[in-house]
Amino acid sequence: MNNLNEMISAAFGAIEYLFNPTVKDKILILTDTYSASIAEAFKHASIKIGCSVDSYEITNNDRPLKEIPAALEKMLAGKTIVLNIIKAYPEEIAFRINWIFKVEENKLVKMGHMPGITEEMMLRSVNVDFIKMKSAADKLIDILKDAVQLHITTEEGTDILLGVKGRVFSGDIGVSGGEMCNLPCGEIYCAPLETEADGIVVFNASIGDIGLLKHPLKVYVNRGRITKFESDDEELVNKITKLTDVDDDARVIGELGIGVNPGASITGNMLEDEKAIGTAHIAFGNNADFPGRGQNNSKIHRDFLFYRPTIKALFPDGAKKNIMNSGEILL
Repeated sequence: MNNLNEMISAAFGAIEYLFNPTVKDKILILTDTYSASIAEAFKHASIKIGCSVDSYEITNNDRPLKEIPAALEKMLAGKTIVLNIIKAYPEEIAFRINWIFKVEENKLVKMGHMPGITEEMMLRSVNVDFIKMKSAADKLIDILKDAVQLHITTEEGTDILLGVKGRVFSGDIGVSGGEMCNLPCGEIYCAPLETEADGIVVFNASIGDIGLLKHPLKVYVNRGRITKFESDDEELVNKITKLTDVDDDARVIGELGIGVNPGASITGNMLEDEKAIGTAHIAFGNNADFPGRGQNNSKIHRDFLFYRPTIKALFPDGAKKNIMNSGEILL
């Protein structure tokens, strides 16, 4: 762990800004063999702040998890901050969603969610200026607070209209009790109206649990639901179809997100990819824990990322405002 000190510094800054801890906080770290060095950095940073720390390690023999281990649930009692620092298994999406809901039952607990985090991310996109990033996110959220529709286009062929009336835009740069953020953080997001998304999206960056795309994936959406996948990569179409056909709501729109993290890179790991500036992502599946509040209770939530969107917000009085132009955020 040659980068341990640097990772401890990054973890310290993230905990301090995002969770605003005190010496009274009791932290639970959920981790595994693959993420041990990162968990160690967060443990050192937490102790440095003065917090008490307990850890639960998922053994390799237990993967993929389907249910919340009884011992893990027992350790949750009395904790005020939970940090999930684990390898991302596609087969564990249902477990991760159930664990998030279990933690969020206590409206005082703050949660940091990091499935798939790497040492490189710690040094690149966790070690950032949170104040500056939060300022940009807040300005975007303020612009979008009264929007009723978003029109998204790209030069590659995306052309989709999303209904967002009454759905709150939120940022993930800072956590209150009962809330969660990803690490790396750095996006604004909302749960679009589940029956008011119509058009075509050409995803050309990456897809959760698949990684970087060699060929674009065209997704046709009607009344909020995926009706067809299309790509020159037949294997990709078959794979994403199989991954999506887990329940009826997995094809229903769940999220629109816009990246604002200046340190994030596109590597094929969605935890970081979706935070990159110059991108947007649309997820299909569960959004039941989103502010706003989402109505999709699918067992999964999968993000699809695309480059250089142009996004125009439409307002109740007929006014229109561009918030992104070919990936450039307009503030």
